[in-house]
Amino acid sequence: MTKKLEVKPKSPSAKPNTDSRKDAADELHARYSQTLHGYEQALKLLQTQKFDKAKSLLEKVIESGISELADRAKVHINICNQQLDQIQNTFQTPEEHYDFAVSLMNLGDFVTAREHLEGLSIQRPALDFVWYGLAVLECLTGRTSESLKHLAEAIRLNPGNRFQARNDSDFRNMADDPRFTELLYPEGTVGA
Repeated sequence: MTKKLEVKPKSPSAKPNTDSRKDAADELHARYSQTLHGYEQALKLLQTQKFDKAKSLLEKVIESGISELADRAKVHINICNQQLDQIQNTFQTPEEHYDFAVSLMNLGDFVTAREHLEGLSIQRPALDFVWYGLAVLECLTGRTSESLKHLAEAIRLNPGNRFQARNDSDFRNMADDPRFTELLYPEGTVGA
């Protein structure tokens, strides 16, 4: 009698390691896509000269560990650092620094403009135009209370700012605010 050999079929739960390799490949692809997207965003920020924000994204690209993107990101970080150093060192007067902050506001970069104006207000607290610029910025970004506080300081330092603010279209968001009216017309004569 010969013994018959039985071949047992493989159980369905015993799949080869191809699924785990596929999952790892999918995860790597997703991480690469996300990092590439961050790298592309950083390049766009570089083109618009938003070096601080670009640098932050480029640092994340380096942290990703994807060497081909990380190597490129390091080159761009060096460019960001050079530009940031140049910007910080190019202001010969507070007026130049203020003009730069106003240009940032005009471009819609309110965050960086605020950083520069706040820095100026700390370095040169007696300059009325810095407080006026902060008041405009706060008004444009919907921060009415802060705007009124900064405008009051600008007027305290230079009463002529009261008349300038009366005709400044940047304050149109606060035109109906009684606190704004009281600040600009303390004598109580609205038509003056």
